[in-house]
Amino acid sequence: MESSSVGTAATAGSGSGGGRRQATRQKLYEAAVTLIAEQGFSATTVEEIAERAGVAKGTVYYNFASKNELFEELLRHGVGLLTVSLRTAEQETAARGGSRVEALDAMIRAGLVFIDRYPAFTQLYVAELWRTNRTWQSTLMVVRQEAVAVVETVLREGVERGELSAEIDVPLTAAALVGMVLVAALDWQSFQSERSLDDVHSALSLLLRGRVSGTR
Repeated sequence: MESSSVGTAATAGSGSGGGRRQATRQKLYEAAVTLIAEQGFSATTVEEIAERAGVAKGTVYYNFASKNELFEELLRHGVGLLTVSLRTAEQETAARGGSRVEALDAMIRAGLVFIDRYPAFTQLYVAELWRTNRTWQSTLMVVRQEAVAVVETVLREGVERGELSAEIDVPLTAAALVGMVLVAALDWQSFQSERSLDDVHSALSLLLRGRVSGTR
């Protein structure tokens, strides 16, 4: 299921052992994220993940010590892909001489594209952010901060260049921007699916540029 997968990482050496193992892990990530989105983490068994991935149960344990470790690595992998998407959007904007506000706008779009491609993973990620009793909570906080830090960097540069107000709270604003994209995208997919990605991006772009009040 393309919409539920969490990306295919590049594999070095076609046909190599490392490439095959990465391909197997990718199958397991996709199977796990789909099943857990459908029925929850506790109800999902290793046997079901193996069956959905089309591999033997032993293959799961060869790649991951436990279901918990599989899920922890899934979160790390998925949020890592989101971080790369945000960073790439910023770098491409900088390469063409765009402003820091334009970079933030490009990052909002990149986030929406990511969520549109991986909705099941995004639902899991948002749900897990609010659970504090998971063994992978510390890992989740680390990878979340890596994504938010990309936005923080652009905000600080915007303040330094005079494009943004020096009064903004950079860490809180960065977290708010990331949260805005996550929640708006999930609302879009769940309740306003008739809207296009361009529609959602346009609405969030107006918020970013402070134009919802009708003043410029």
